[in-house]
Amino acid sequence: MAHRGSNSFDRSEGFGERLLGQLLDRAHEMPPQLIAPLVAEEVRLVGGRDVMILLQDYGQLLLVPLPGQGLTIGDPIPIDDSPAGEAFLHVSAVEQLQDDGVRMYLPLLDGSDEVGVMALTLDSVDDDDRRLLRRLAGLVADMIVTKNGYTDRFFLARRRQPMSVAAEIQWSLLPPLTMVTPQVSVAGIMEPAYDVAGDSLDYALNDDLLHLAIIDAMGHGLNAAMLATAAVGAYRHARRADVGLAGLYAFMDTVIDEQFGPDNFVTAQMMRLDVTTGQLDWVNAGHPAPLLIRDHRVITALEGPGTLPVGFGGDTPQISTRQLQRGDRVLFYTDGLVEEHVHGGELFGEARLTETVERVGPASRSVQQMVRALSHALMQEREGTTSDDATLFMVEWRGGSASHLAKPDF
Repeated sequence: MAHRGSNSFDRSEGFGERLLGQLLDRAHEMPPQLIAPLVAEEVRLVGGRDVMILLQDYGQLLLVPLPGQGLTIGDPIPIDDSPAGEAFLHVSAVEQLQDDGVRMYLPLLDGSDEVGVMALTLDSVDDDDRRLLRRLAGLVADMIVTKNGYTDRFFLARRRQPMSVAAEIQWSLLPPLTMVTPQVSVAGIMEPAYDVAGDSLDYALNDDLLHLAIIDAMGHGLNAAMLATAAVGAYRHARRADVGLAGLYAFMDTVIDEQFGPDNFVTAQMMRLDVTTGQLDWVNAGHPAPLLIRDHRVITALEGPGTLPVGFGGDTPQISTRQLQRGDRVLFYTDGLVEEHVHGGELFGEARLTETVERVGPASRSVQQMVRALSHALMQEREGTTSDDATLFMVEWRGGSASHLAKPDF
């Protein structure tokens, strides 16, 4: 047993540690359907009641109650114009005074990916309650994400309408659609959420390099989904082999060409961002030019030499480079967004996209808020028309270092 000197820490178990520790200890072997009763029981121990676990639906419009013993079930709550939605969008707790106490809404964060919101009512709230419940919400989010791989319950709660087979394939491929670090943030959204087929995206933050790909496989339905699946798989394989952008493009091109033949191809953008220096390198293989946004204004489209779409076989990729400034945002998107025909037969176009970006941007504090608001605004601008997949993915670079987060604050 280690000797405890006069300056040793008190390692005895307090109430908060005991409550969270019991939840964590019991969760390891807990079947997914018992997560809800376990959470409700833990909340009751701190005097809480009327517990709801609200998950974001696939269309990013609603927070949907998760059913389960011990949980309060109600109607889906709109993300816009609701206390629960405010907690979700601003990633911070919201407290609402009621006749029977205080209704609390706490964001469910798994890392920086937001799963939904936990709601509960207390007679009164103090700082100890806030700290404990914030940590409890974080643990609940981790449990939901972990158990999601073992069950369909969470998927079914989030699904608000029938989903095509192609869309199910595409959603199963996706990484978390939001990531926030001190140096860089990313957020994405895909439309139509329940019938997307050929669009997909992938990213990874490996040390100081953010890798990103956004793709659009030709065609529609299941064939497009299978082509997109192969493209994402090839991208991940080459990325994990730590090849450069040119080698990455070449590998993807070879896989698609050899497996699907010359009549099938994938348009794509592959990007790398050094999160310490802000240097952005990319290959544009048939996509619209990304938009560079600074101080809520689109200052330029990141034009550059084009490369043939992936799968044509043998093209030499053209690599473009741009030095970002801190706070810059870059919007990547697929052509389904601007090639949609609005009323009267007119294409939506890049000019209207730019106008919408600059209108929505000032009210959006985070990339997640901006991408979501932009997607829904564009849908309204297009009068609800979506005849092709449309994907948005935004990156914000802030630079600096994240090393301070590795140091304990006690």
